[in-house]
Amino acid sequence: MAPAAPSAASRIAVVTGASGGIGAATARQLAAAGYRVVLTARRKDRIEALAEEINAAGHAATAYQLDVTDRAAVDEFATAFQTVGVLVNNAGGALGADPVATGDPADWRTMYETNVLGTLHVTQALLPKLEASGDGTVVVLSSTAGHGTYEGGAGYVAAKHGAHVLAETLRLEIVGRPVRVIEIAPGMVRTDEFALTRFGGDTEKAARVYEGVAQPLTADDVADTVTWAVTRPSHVNVDLLIVRPRAQASNTKVHRER
Repeated sequence: MAPAAPSAASRIAVVTGASGGIGAATARQLAAAGYRVVLTARRKDRIEALAEEINAAGHAATAYQLDVTDRAAVDEFATAFQTVGVLVNNAGGALGADPVATGDPADWRTMYETNVLGTLHVTQALLPKLEASGDGTVVVLSSTAGHGTYEGGAGYVAAKHGAHVLAETLRLEIVGRPVRVIEIAPGMVRTDEFALTRFGGDTEKAARVYEGVAQPLTADDVADTVTWAVTRPSHVNVDLLIVRPRAQASNTKVHRER
């Protein structure tokens, strides 16, 4: 089935957390698919550079510095649009890998505010604009962590379970309106920053996450999955798509070559 070209009313795609990794890759691929992408993230220099790159390639992009945990800023951002075709809720991340007994509540709070409340803020603010397009799509980038737990991951798992439930519930609540809700749940993805951020910049710990795994997913793999789901015909809703590397059978079973 060939990708569907975005209609004029649904051509704007907002991508949160677009300063690197999956967000940046998704913005590039949606732009190549014909969307005018709006890049949001806290790191202004990164999204401005990405917007320049996308525009230089003959596509359309604008950058908007935004912290998705700041509701007032999100509401102000939303006033810039009459309609929006696609919202990709990608901003998120993991902090720490401590057991429940010793986990840092501040890390748990940050993960919840970014992964769940950040998604809630942007989705609430843009939902009327998505509906006004007549053909809107909300994408929630969750994680396989939102579908199964593992030791040392409770804080992140709890946050991603929250993101999963948000997507599932929203789909029930807006059925009959012209807005789809798609959840993409990646497994092991190797990006420049995810594990490094999780382990507070400890390069050795970050490297061990992927040690012996021949081919973890890349940001482009996930972006390709998001773009495929978004460009299905309007009547086709990909409720939930879990994507892992072949070497990963579950969150706790990974083939590692020695």
